[in-house]
Amino acid sequence: MTQSTPQVCILGGGFGGLYTALRLSQLSWEGFTRPEITLVDQNDRFVFLPLLYELLTRELETWEIAPPFEELLSGTGIRFVKGTVSAIDTNAKQVEVQTSNEAQTLPYDRLVLALGGETPMDMVPGAAEHAIPFRSVEDAYCLEEKLRALEDSDKDRIRIAVAGGGYSGVELACKLAERLGDRGRVRIVELSDKILRTSPEFNRESARKALEDQNVWIDLETSIEAIGADEIKLQFKQQVDTIPVDIVLWTVGTKVVPVIEALDLPKSDRNQIRINPTLDVIDHPEIFALGDLATGEDADAQKLPATAQVAFQQADYAGWNVWASLTNRPLLPFRYQNLGEMMSLGSSSATLTGLGVTLNGPLAHVARRLVYLSRMPTLEHQMRVGFNWMTKPLQDLLGAAVPPSQ
Repeated sequence: MTQSTPQVCILGGGFGGLYTALRLSQLSWEGFTRPEITLVDQNDRFVFLPLLYELLTRELETWEIAPPFEELLSGTGIRFVKGTVSAIDTNAKQVEVQTSNEAQTLPYDRLVLALGGETPMDMVPGAAEHAIPFRSVEDAYCLEEKLRALEDSDKDRIRIAVAGGGYSGVELACKLAERLGDRGRVRIVELSDKILRTSPEFNRESARKALEDQNVWIDLETSIEAIGADEIKLQFKQQVDTIPVDIVLWTVGTKVVPVIEALDLPKSDRNQIRINPTLDVIDHPEIFALGDLATGEDADAQKLPATAQVAFQQADYAGWNVWASLTNRPLLPFRYQNLGEMMSLGSSSATLTGLGVTLNGPLAHVARRLVYLSRMPTLEHQMRVGFNWMTKPLQDLLGAAVPPSQ
């Protein structure tokens, strides 16, 4: 009797989902039936989130940090479905996906949950209506449109408030302050008593100095009480002040998407799915979960932080363990390596700490770019982007040397 083809369904095309799919497609299936691998995402492009900020200062182009899935998956045998996951039936082992044309039902023998999280926009009154999150290319385009309108206006000052003094908030503030120059009035609003609370001291101090040099205001121990169309209410030491604002960027918090909240799987009090060190869901060996929506410990009992670095490393293990579960091999427990952290502090400056190395300034900027280049999803895309980065200074020089046509 002919063995049926196993179905592997991977939900989410971020670091966790896409890299799991690519890893799985590269493994040998000799002696076993090669599965049909389906990757589902609501967008048609992968987004290399750590470089999304570079769109604002026009250092990078969209194709470099957000290549289409069809391009990345060409020749891999991975099927891509663009659609929104509307329901997951773990008893029937099938996923409901709503595409632009129809609803599809995708059966699975193995399911990988890598849908990531979303920014909660209901934490203060007015945030959903007037603030902008920063997690997608669409968010970057929305911000770009508002910035251009303000830059083309006759406003003397462009006032921007960034909610949250974490990694995203600091990088956004640096990029925007650099872009707007003397015309910009950028402030970070942080509830705690310091920015980058979980960051190494070297990176925190480098960031503080960069923000100071860019004249970014930092409001510590300050809460946002409400956001209006052109104002924001801030509370500091029981006193509420209302200040004018043109743009509010919301970088605070993350939550799992509703379809994950609805799942009847073991979860934490934050609705994250509980996983074993082998990344399979507790009591559900056919389901694997990674990234922001999962919580657990690795093989060394380390609590796993919800960062892109963790999802990137988990994907290698997830791909291997899905393969192992289908080829009757033992699963490998995930071991997380904290390789440090990197942050952009402007178009030619960054800071990084990790593996005994601390750098800031232009050298850290180059190192950060090279590390991220090596982590891009396919060798072909790495080569295209790397070539563009190497030749861009020459292109800019030639472009500046050629006089405009009459």
